[in-house]
Amino acid sequence: MRGDEEQQNEMYSYRSSEMRVPQEHPLRPLRRMCDEALRQISASFDELYSHTGRPSIAPEMLLRALLLQALYSIPSERLLMEQLDYNLLFRWFVGLSMDAEVWDATVFTKNRERLIAGEVTQKFFVAVRAQAERAGLLSDEHFTVDGTLIEAWASRRSYEPKGEPPARGTGARGRKLLRDTHASKTDPEARLFKRSGAAEARPSYLGHVLMENRHGLVVEAMVSEAGQRAEREAALSMLGQLRHRRPATLGADKAYQEEHFIAALRAHNITPHVAEYAASKHWPNWLRQEEREHPGFARSQQKRKLVEQVFGWIKASAGMRRSKLRGRRRVDWMFRIAATAYNLVRMRSLLARPA
Repeated sequence: MRGDEEQQNEMYSYRSSEMRVPQEHPLRPLRRMCDEALRQISASFDELYSHTGRPSIAPEMLLRALLLQALYSIPSERLLMEQLDYNLLFRWFVGLSMDAEVWDATVFTKNRERLIAGEVTQKFFVAVRAQAERAGLLSDEHFTVDGTLIEAWASRRSYEPKGEPPARGTGARGRKLLRDTHASKTDPEARLFKRSGAAEARPSYLGHVLMENRHGLVVEAMVSEAGQRAEREAALSMLGQLRHRRPATLGADKAYQEEHFIAALRAHNITPHVAEYAASKHWPNWLRQEEREHPGFARSQQKRKLVEQVFGWIKASAGMRRSKLRGRRRVDWMFRIAATAYNLVRMRSLLARPA
């Protein structure tokens, strides 16, 4: 018997969003890990807000919404608010009730700026990383570092001469460089940069990741201005933040085959497992013979390729191939959110494996 198409607006609903989300849904373990991390950093939120005045968006809800934006490749805050308005799954994950009014996209953005000023993503990232460490998922000895190009939200045509001429000798070897004389009026911190001679120079930043080699989880992440030395400087900075670990080896590609960087690793008792150039007087290699013959060198080079999966996910799924935000600080914020989302997805898979 054919049923009747009876359309009638219901006045009441007796099923909450919690009841509508299946128990086996893949977002449930992510929500549990996310809530545990947010409880650990809850005290730091109190320092960012006044005890009087009109209540703002709860920072826990804002961070969960940003995780959804990375997990589901939502390109803008406006579309994210639209999804939150009618998507019951998203409402449940963020913590909005069925009848709660969704925030305006501009209000959401302004509240995000407060958390950027408080460096909340770094604390959130560390709290998620601590869960992986307690679960025994992190390596304490073997790591890999790499960087990737992130296009800025600007174009080549937006570059124009700076108001004041730069001082003499500000560039490399005393020369005036393009970054010294010109800046983008759209994103002044973005630099024209290219990774190879055949590529086109575009306004860009560099995203950096320090990965442990056991399961390919990110232990540090950051964004820097684009430059030839930026990858090596960022690598040393991220290694310096691993205060409670003593890395034994560090794998990297040929971009890190530089004398001062190799010497800095040795000074920290880290064995460099850096890929080498073919024998050439123009591209010297700086590894010692015992470092080349280290039993873990080949293994480090194999594990090094896992970092490309991290960058692939951050760019393709989290939408960081070209940043929608302007300014290094904001791009760094979203890059770390994307790295946190990647860790959560990876941890969900690892913890679901049978012991």
